[in-house]
Amino acid sequence: MLNYIWLGLILLAVLIGGFDNRMKEVASGAVDGAKSAVTLSFGLIGVWAVWLGMMRLAERAGLVQALAGLLRRPLRRLFPDVPPEHPAMGAMVLNIAANMFGLGNAATPLGLRAMKGLDSLNRLPGTATNAMCTFLVINTGSVQLIPVTAITVLATNGSKNPSAIIGTALLATVCSCAAGLIAVKTFEKWRTFRLPEPASSSTTSGPERAGEETTPQDTVVAVTGEPLSPRGRMVLKVFAVCLVWFLFVLTFPNLFHRQSDFEQFGQGVVSRFINAISALAIPCLLAFFPLYAALRRIPVYEEFIEGAKEGFNVAVRIIPYLVAMWVGIRMFSGAGGIDLLTKLLRPVLELVHFPKELVPIALMRPLSGSGALALFGDLAKDLGPDNLIVRMAGTIYGSTETTFYVIALYFGAVSVKRTRHAIPAGLIADAVGVIASVIVCRLVFGGG
Repeated sequence: MLNYIWLGLILLAVLIGGFDNRMKEVASGAVDGAKSAVTLSFGLIGVWAVWLGMMRLAERAGLVQALAGLLRRPLRRLFPDVPPEHPAMGAMVLNIAANMFGLGNAATPLGLRAMKGLDSLNRLPGTATNAMCTFLVINTGSVQLIPVTAITVLATNGSKNPSAIIGTALLATVCSCAAGLIAVKTFEKWRTFRLPEPASSSTTSGPERAGEETTPQDTVVAVTGEPLSPRGRMVLKVFAVCLVWFLFVLTFPNLFHRQSDFEQFGQGVVSRFINAISALAIPCLLAFFPLYAALRRIPVYEEFIEGAKEGFNVAVRIIPYLVAMWVGIRMFSGAGGIDLLTKLLRPVLELVHFPKELVPIALMRPLSGSGALALFGDLAKDLGPDNLIVRMAGTIYGSTETTFYVIALYFGAVSVKRTRHAIPAGLIADAVGVIASVIVCRLVFGGG
């Protein structure tokens, strides 16, 4: 399916651009898309290196496996083909949790590590497994506790209550995630998307196939280290008490005569509590993983370096996939394809009372996060940050994902070219998220 989508984007870009005399923009879009893909990939090497290094520490210390064990039953239902004790289970849980709290910098490397684990179980190199498609759809329609970026845009434009969309985004993402899971589980049973049988029973899984070399980062990391000593348990308890205290101080700053760090997100206790968790999550994880590993007598610096090496390898591996996707999207956008789709769909959407102002952002969101953010910012400036349409746009931005970017990034990291039903299921999740955003905002904030 990705072959047809990519080819369609390029052909439509040329045809639309030719008829509309925008061939210069089409050419510029191709060049800018290629440059942006490479720049983005190398710009994220440092972030990926840090979190992939931390993931290796967590795996060596047994944290990832323990987390997977705690959630074994629900995960077994979603991922029946993945062994409950496999490290990919824990990596997926960490990725989903990071996405829920809006920790994009942490969520992406954790997701890449999860995809590596899932690929180690793949019997068909280059083809997405059912587990991979399910994981991608969960990322596309991930339940969002706090849409940080959307709230920041509203606050920057002077909203009186920018945190008002927290509840609407949560409800919309619940709907989109449920729709995506139903779609992905339904599609995987269709003959069109059904997995073919391996060519022979001797086909191996993971990186030991097709003559590929095996590196330490490509194999499942084994648990090492000694059991926690009584002194180690005491150190962890003290660390936990400190974290609880920090959370309490951030949630109730007035009790300590401090200015709140989250005034722009609203004054509600629940809002401050969620934002406090978001603020503490990354620093605490960065401290907890090496601390726990060190208490189990694991050489933390050496293991971190081994995991961090993978950051550069991943960045190089995904460049061709990101270049292909971004070139097609930028060419289509430069030719005016989004504007044309908006005009064509507007009469139909007006029949179902879908606000015409939201059509561009709804179409742009699966293609380009930065493009959708720019459209959202323009709406907030033109209509006012507390306008119903703007709150709908903020909820859409906070409850949907850049599906094609996620597909290119995660599947590119494990060299998957046949994506099967991941794209249609992800787009269904996006569409339901958009529709749910409009309905929920009308119910919560009123309006026709």
